[in-house]
Amino acid sequence: MDLQTTSAVVTGAASGLGQATARALAERGVAVTGFDLRAGESIEGVRYEVVDVTDAEAVSAAVKRAAQDAPLRVAVNCAGICPSARIVGRKGTHDPKVFATTINVNLMGTFHVLTAAAEAMAGTEPIDDDGQRGVVINTASVAAFEGQVGQAAYAASKGAVHALSITAARDLASLGVRVNAIAPGIVATPMMEGITPEFRAELEANVQFPRRLARPEEFAQLALSIIDNDYINGQTIRLDGALRMPPR
Repeated sequence: MDLQTTSAVVTGAASGLGQATARALAERGVAVTGFDLRAGESIEGVRYEVVDVTDAEAVSAAVKRAAQDAPLRVAVNCAGICPSARIVGRKGTHDPKVFATTINVNLMGTFHVLTAAAEAMAGTEPIDDDGQRGVVINTASVAAFEGQVGQAAYAASKGAVHALSITAARDLASLGVRVNAIAPGIVATPMMEGITPEFRAELEANVQFPRRLARPEEFAQLALSIIDNDYINGQTIRLDGALRMPPR
């Protein structure tokens, strides 16, 4: 896909995967609008909007504003949360409110942005002979396939994002909108900054090669590859160094 004179929306853009992706798109000349609960660091070509992705009306309005800069061709969903709780633990059963919030942010937030972006893309002129109008990239997780102890809510939400992505690709095929997902393994994002060196080494030991945590820039690189390759559609691509998560 030719990204010249286009716009993009990236959620969770203030840090981690979203920030790396927003920067990579901006470096390609895309007018990027980053959604987050706060503004991130200043990046040339990136404009931030404070948007709660669980608010469908706010998302719809923000996507429409983003599309005013240039035709919206790309949306990348990176916003998410990762609580940890066993279904039945020492302090009792899993808090259903925490479970519902995780689904609301990780799944419903993804759905709201996907829907609003697809609607905006559908209103644009096709950019090639195939009739392509845009691409949406969702963030799943290896937890969608190998959820660990304490990841019931997170794994359920990411498994749903995986399932949503192929269905959305089929739903939106007639509009020329591609939908894919990336399922990262363990990534060195701000959420990992609080772990001890010993725990980090333990995590890295489960990765086959390269034996380290993934970098946010590698997620962004894969996102750009998906955007560039017009035949990648309906896929969930693992980015995990051949990692297969153990039960705990």
